[in-house]
Amino acid sequence: MLDTIDLSQITAITTDSRAAIKDSLFIAIKGQNHDGHDYVHQAIQNGTKIIISEHPVAFPNGRNIVVPNTRIALSRIAARFYGQQPENIVAVTGTNGKSSIVTFTEQIWKALGYNAASLGTLSGGLTSPDAITLHQTLNHYAQNGITHLALEASSHGLDQHRMDSIALKAAGFSNLSRDHLDYHSDMKAYLAAKARLFNDVMMDDGIAVLNADAPEYEALKAQSKGRVISYGYKGEHLRIIKITPDTNNIEVDLEIFGHAYNVKIPLIGTFQLSNILCALGLSFLSAQPSKELVMRSVKTIKTIKPVRGRLQPVFGHPEKAQIYIDYAHTPDALETVLKTVRSHTKGKVYCVFGCGGDRDKGKRPIMGRIAFDCADTIIITDDNPRSEKPVDIRNEILCGIPKSTHTKIVLEIGDRAAAIDYSIQSLYQYDTLVIAGKGHETGQSLESGFIEFDDYIQAEKAIKKMLVEDKK
Repeated sequence: MLDTIDLSQITAITTDSRAAIKDSLFIAIKGQNHDGHDYVHQAIQNGTKIIISEHPVAFPNGRNIVVPNTRIALSRIAARFYGQQPENIVAVTGTNGKSSIVTFTEQIWKALGYNAASLGTLSGGLTSPDAITLHQTLNHYAQNGITHLALEASSHGLDQHRMDSIALKAAGFSNLSRDHLDYHSDMKAYLAAKARLFNDVMMDDGIAVLNADAPEYEALKAQSKGRVISYGYKGEHLRIIKITPDTNNIEVDLEIFGHAYNVKIPLIGTFQLSNILCALGLSFLSAQPSKELVMRSVKTIKTIKPVRGRLQPVFGHPEKAQIYIDYAHTPDALETVLKTVRSHTKGKVYCVFGCGGDRDKGKRPIMGRIAFDCADTIIITDDNPRSEKPVDIRNEILCGIPKSTHTKIVLEIGDRAAAIDYSIQSLYQYDTLVIAGKGHETGQSLESGFIEFDDYIQAEKAIKKMLVEDKK
């Protein structure tokens, strides 16, 4: 039925009845808070021509098409309405690392001379935008000459069919750890949502780039309908042989499609290497890339640049202490980042972090315990408390931290700016500070509204304040 719609006669497609206009197409979507079927009358009054719904609606002067799932219908209609997509599109899913992987993929492609872009948390503001916005953006990229595009695929977006009808040539998986259990019923449902990228969304002849070191590897490999490329220590196609960490680099011996390479990458954190290998696998767009393509691609990672808000260094501390901004907001990500900087730190490790309001509450005490186990000084602060009382969130984090300790310092400073300022002033030579949770974000969501706030800028202000005081 959807294929019979003549979209050339449609002025717009929308899921918002208020945005319906004359000769538009309205799709009724059941959301968490609102059901579009309740607003059909408003769309009709605004002149809509066709209504797509999950049950019949009274529409005597127009056309009503009933479908089993309007979200799937929305993706199909949006893809047809906006038409063009970049020729080569890849996507990556996983709890952590998505933004880094798509950004690294974009960097590799650009270094090889392609017109490339990435879309997700860093470039678009949303990990997976709604289907209309997404296909509108894909058309815009194609119209402007973008031939290679790397997308982030969130579990929400996959569960809600936002990415359906995209011609994905390759799809990657980074890892899975606790997150979004305020949306998904359990970890099994969380994984099932992500698995849709490989068993449903990706093209039948697509390439699944999977983390062989992840516990979910075998299950995803069995479900993937395309060919599989594996990466990691256990990877068959992109294998880590040996890592030699340095202060500001990773030197690594790799075996890629049977050929040995020694590469020095200008990043810290071995988990970054995993992200880079996933990006490499996606960038090949082939399960059997030529040796020449592999050699050229490996060469590009020698000059790869760090991603904003992902172990992003802040320079200039008067004691030459190391400071990093990181988006780590899940238990696994926080543990990974803190263990990474520990291996590069001769002095003490400091950690400033909080947990978001109106989100998975169960991870709060877990993250408190991880910070306690992995850092020497922990400053619990606020991180997008939203409608919740910040003090309640901090107390739930503190529940995971032992009540008394002789070797650790645990502080609670609700004001995030004050927490950052205090931690930076406390650092000595050889110490390392991780300011975790917000990464690239430039605002703080409070019950009273949204305020501008950037961890990186706040850290720079704190350093400048110290430098001014030192001159007095």
